[in-house]
Amino acid sequence: MNKTFVLVHGSWHGGWAWNDVIRELAAKGHRAYAPTLPGHGPGADRKGNTHQDCVDAVVAEIERHSREGVILVGHSFGGSVIQRVAATIPDRITRLVFLDALVVGDAQCVVDVLPAEFAALTNDMAAASSDNTMMIPWEAWRDNFIQDAPETVARAIWEQLSPEPHQVNLDKLDLKGFCSLAIPRSFIYCRQDKSLGPGFFHPGMSSRLGSFKLVEMDGGHEVMFTRPQELARTLIEASSD
Repeated sequence: MNKTFVLVHGSWHGGWAWNDVIRELAAKGHRAYAPTLPGHGPGADRKGNTHQDCVDAVVAEIERHSREGVILVGHSFGGSVIQRVAATIPDRITRLVFLDALVVGDAQCVVDVLPAEFAALTNDMAAASSDNTMMIPWEAWRDNFIQDAPETVARAIWEQLSPEPHQVNLDKLDLKGFCSLAIPRSFIYCRQDKSLGPGFFHPGMSSRLGSFKLVEMDGGHEVMFTRPQELARTLIEASSD
């Protein structure tokens, strides 16, 4: 049965990050779309972007194409976005898939759920910038986010990343609606993910979902680049009952 995926990227990324995965899903007969969130991607205006802007953009993308039965996937920061999208248009979503993603609680912001050291780093980088943005340092990207890729590949992808508008990480989120949703949830855990420390994503974030389907795969935090074929298969598995 053909499925429709809407893929929501994480910090510093854009919809382009899913290109290889979209091709792999298409080869298996499925449709996938990957919007770029406001304030993200090369050349974007990063001033004044809020978390609500990100949510509204994904909702508009889904509604514009009248997509029903959507499998909504969030990677990393994208997890916080799909939580609120699902609460906004629950009738359009058949399953939520969190790919080593953040799961934020009601009245929390993204920074609230990050490890203290990483949260402080993002705040310090944004404060030192001229436009309240923060960019992942090369060393952290190479050693902790995409350590399973050759350095030349890691460098080429890092050079495509864009500074993150930090306000999206500071907005307190109303997630009371998400907590009451009956939409099935899955969590994809990448076994070699070193980005935010051992156990952060699973069971740390995954345990916040209540009842969920757990699917594991090998790879670090950036499996859409390093293992797109395997990730496509895992998304299909995670989206099944």
